[in-house]
Amino acid sequence: MLEIIASPISFFILLSLFFVGAIGSLFFYKNNNQANAWSSFFVISGSLVGLVFSIVNILTKNSLLFGLKTSFFSFFTISFHIDLLSSFFVFVISLLALFCSIYGIGYVRHYYKKYNIGVLGFFYNLFIGSLILVVTSSNGILFLIFWEIMSISSYFLVVYDNHDDDNVKAGLLYLVMTYIGTSFIILAFLLLYKYIGSFDFLVIKDNIALIPASIKNIVFVSAFIGFGLKAGIIPLHIWLPVAHPAAPSHVSALMSGIMIKSGIYMMIRLFLDILQPVPFWWGLMVLVVGSISALLGVLYALTEHDIKRLLAYHSIENIGIILLGLGSALTFYSLNLPALALLGLIAALFHTLNHAIFKALLFLSAGSVINEVHTRNMEEYGGLIKYMPQTALFFLIGSVAISALPPFNGFFSEWLTYQALFQGIAQMSFVTQWIFILATGSLVFTGGLALACFVKAFGVTFLARPRSKKVTCAKESALSMRLGMGGLALLTLLFGVFSGYIISIINTVSQSLGIFKNSSSAINISSSQSMSVSNGFSSISGPLIFVLFVVTIFLVVFIFKKIINRKQKECTTNTWDCGTNFTPRAEITATGFSRSIILIFKGLLKPTIQHNIEYYDDQNRYLPKSRTVTLNIGNVYHTYLYQPLHIVINKLSVKAKTIQNGNIDLYISYILVALMLALLVIL
Repeated sequence: MLEIIASPISFFILLSLFFVGAIGSLFFYKNNNQANAWSSFFVISGSLVGLVFSIVNILTKNSLLFGLKTSFFSFFTISFHIDLLSSFFVFVISLLALFCSIYGIGYVRHYYKKYNIGVLGFFYNLFIGSLILVVTSSNGILFLIFWEIMSISSYFLVVYDNHDDDNVKAGLLYLVMTYIGTSFIILAFLLLYKYIGSFDFLVIKDNIALIPASIKNIVFVSAFIGFGLKAGIIPLHIWLPVAHPAAPSHVSALMSGIMIKSGIYMMIRLFLDILQPVPFWWGLMVLVVGSISALLGVLYALTEHDIKRLLAYHSIENIGIILLGLGSALTFYSLNLPALALLGLIAALFHTLNHAIFKALLFLSAGSVINEVHTRNMEEYGGLIKYMPQTALFFLIGSVAISALPPFNGFFSEWLTYQALFQGIAQMSFVTQWIFILATGSLVFTGGLALACFVKAFGVTFLARPRSKKVTCAKESALSMRLGMGGLALLTLLFGVFSGYIISIINTVSQSLGIFKNSSSAINISSSQSMSVSNGFSSISGPLIFVLFVVTIFLVVFIFKKIINRKQKECTTNTWDCGTNFTPRAEITATGFSRSIILIFKGLLKPTIQHNIEYYDDQNRYLPKSRTVTLNIGNVYHTYLYQPLHIVINKLSVKAKTIQNGNIDLYISYILVALMLALLVIL
């Protein structure tokens, strides 16, 4: 039975479900309910099959290699290689798609009579199916085909709400940046083909010694830029904060939770599996970029009051944390420390899984709020915990998890990342040691600022009094939406409490890579799920932390109700209000909360402050009629990188136009010169 489940037949059944879901959604495009039901049924069914398929593959340590040779081109084969690393990413994709699709059943109803639900279902199924194909392809050309399908389908999902011009602009920027990244990926693949004569990943891996070191370095830089752009590393991130908020919320959850991780998957596949051995500086470069992305990502998140843009910037932050693990793995392996390299890779993969879960939960919760209040501006929220208590609880759980607080899952993957970085501090030379120290400091700052950011996000959104009339009309989300959020919220707790078991599985996945097959693990996991790292600075136990967490809550409630409350007499009276009526204007705003932190980092963020103050009459001059403080953050990347690049490209384009003078003889000479240069390159 297990052989049938973990077989190519099951894989094609999995893909066919998404294909039928996509085509059927278009067939029912005239009926919103039928299109929604059809799309949801097949994507949920496909997700369940994907979960079973990937879990069986991982638990049985099964690896599949199958394909079909084509007669069109010798270098192109339809081949798939589903090893444990691919199965792990299929698992993450299927897990998120399951809960996001359950959520989407109720969520997409607010698009009824506005947009074509069949079109949404078509691109949604196509998007998830292409994600699975991206992480299972074993041929560079086939990979690029599915990569383009993933990019194009996600583009149409970003611009789905096309009545908003900002969404259309966001989609255009996303498309342009995607093709820039794809160009670098194509360059990397072409260089590999030039020296090896094949686009097949396994053939390239077996013959990697044929590639000169200088060419391999160019391949690394090109691939890092191309896949890093998709992952959203700084400064290649400019598409992410505008594209993710523009998409429907359950699509935003998938884009942030797993689509950007397709770049991480290919980095792991290329750098730790195919392009071996790796130079020392590769790992340091990934480590530095990860540190910058993590710290700046959370700083930019703090400046945001658009709740979905805030979450999008936190995706950049968490990609940085994942790169800290990956960078440490590359560095350790280049120094012949495979056990520590394995520790770094496990930390990266575990945070990949954890971030997918809690970030999807946060995007779904934010979507529920936006669906009721009809704005993404947190300054117009407030008091929503009274009207949407379950959504508030789910958002709080996601906030605690992303802030890396125990006993939720984010704490344990960041703990592993700290362990990997501390090993680098303890065992590296002086210069490298300081790079690891700065990376650790970046992670420390990131954790503190993330906590501050989500104190702001939760407090301004759900606590205090409503700051707009729309809030008072809000009601709890539909049942399917709450089920999707509730399932992810439960997983954040389960994957934290049983983190030892999850890490042992990820350890198996990591050791399946060729370079780690004979490596011992640096992580020791006892039968009680207590974890420790060889030469580490601490040990930890998920179940024990959970028990302590529950006991602490019980004791606090008991002491408050039985001891403190018993000695006090309740007396209800009016609060002294200094002669004025309390209104939502007395509450701290998102701008006010962030202002002090923004000014501390003004050298990086370049804020501009605008004040607009109007007073009541003289009797109430101490309570302004209106007071506006606007913090505008300068777009450093646009000003100092993309705008100068845009100017240079425009000037070159104007000069290039001069060669188009309409002279056919000159055009023929251009072709002749191009052919001669091509022959020189080939020969």
